[in-house]
Amino acid sequence: MDNVTLVESADVQAIALWVGGRIDHALANSSGPVALTVPGGSTPFPIFAELADQERDWSRVHFWPNDDRIVPEDHEASNTGKMRSLFEPIGAKVVALELDLTPPRFALTWLGMGPDGHIASLFPNTDPRLDDPQALKRLTPDPLPEHAPFDRITLTLPALLASEAIVLTLGRSSEKRAVFEAARRGENDLPIARLLGAARQPVTCFA
Repeated sequence: MDNVTLVESADVQAIALWVGGRIDHALANSSGPVALTVPGGSTPFPIFAELADQERDWSRVHFWPNDDRIVPEDHEASNTGKMRSLFEPIGAKVVALELDLTPPRFALTWLGMGPDGHIASLFPNTDPRLDDPQALKRLTPDPLPEHAPFDRITLTLPALLASEAIVLTLGRSSEKRAVFEAARRGENDLPIARLLGAARQPVTCFA
């Protein structure tokens, strides 16, 4: 996959600068809003905090969660609620996922990945399809993660792939790195492998 670039040992600040550069490029090439879809979980929030300290016209930036747990926004498991607390004070918009929404083409799709190869809430048991006619789906992971045993709403593969660029942040997990590398080589059929196999835009992976 010649479109995949692996960046090793980047710190939180370096990743935030990279993401900020993508946002600035999109803002410079558009007069309207710039949308990006971003992950929840523990890895991205320190990067979000660095990103929020950067200076730009945040009023034109719209953040779409990749997915969320179906809980109230003030629940500790809500990605949307935590994103609002970081991004809305600086003027950015955070979009709450609903099944009847039509996502835009994103300037950037930013994803995390689980050790089972899931992206967004597209777990292996959900059999995510590249030809899914829906942009958003409600589903139940199986098994339900112990730390967040909730149904989910998630962007589907076609919605995630409708993007100018893709970035993955894996943290420093050797287990995740091995799953990603196997997917990149086409050695499994996990959700991450389906995404990488279909991606035609640049894909950057911070590991």
